[in-house]
Amino acid sequence: MKDQNQKKPRILCLHGFRTSGEILKNLVLRRWPETVTEKLDLVFLDGLFPAQGKSDVEGIYDPPYYEWFQANKDYTEYSNFEECIAYIENYMLKNGPFDGFLGFSQGAVIAAALPGMQAQGVALGKVNKIKFVIIISGSKFGGKMFGMPKLASNAFSKPIECFSIHFIGETDSMKPENIALLEAFVDPIVIYHPKGHTVPTLDDKSLEIMLGFIDKIQRITSEGNQKALICRDKKALISFL
Repeated sequence: MKDQNQKKPRILCLHGFRTSGEILKNLVLRRWPETVTEKLDLVFLDGLFPAQGKSDVEGIYDPPYYEWFQANKDYTEYSNFEECIAYIENYMLKNGPFDGFLGFSQGAVIAAALPGMQAQGVALGKVNKIKFVIIISGSKFGGKMFGMPKLASNAFSKPIECFSIHFIGETDSMKPENIALLEAFVDPIVIYHPKGHTVPTLDDKSLEIMLGFIDKIQRITSEGNQKALICRDKKALISFL
């Protein structure tokens, strides 16, 4: 009999620049088999801000399109980043709890930084500790491509210990940044695929790796659920006494 405390890891999914939660949902559900998606509770959130320029997916996917924050051309100055992080936390408070993040492109840049920001006490202080991240075509704030928003200035000052899996495209123009991000995490799991800057289809090898990662995060989320139940029962007993 399946353990009654076993549950699907609940994951908040952050889309790419000037796309949408619906577009990311379409990509993930169309390219990843049910053997993966049926094991996960995926929630797709739209960015806070309507797209302030042309989207690369116009003519491919229908609008509306969104972005998470804004930056200048060189990504040395940011605006609305703090508002973006507050928006994500408020959503988690109202619709959580969540166990981890999945991020693609701009969403992956945010998802990669959030565990370190939470550990530093500057973000997500009102929600549960992030247990894992799924990073697709991600990069690091403070790397060669992206400067450092003030709020994320210490996000990578210490190795990030939460579980992570990273999807890196062999023909992705951001591949060097994807690889550089790996150094920020303790024991990252990596899936390389032959495509570019996109959510990849899973071949037999990458599917095996992904299912192994899911098994791992299912165990840690179930253990957390059991601990929460024990804590709740203890509080109830103390209240009764």
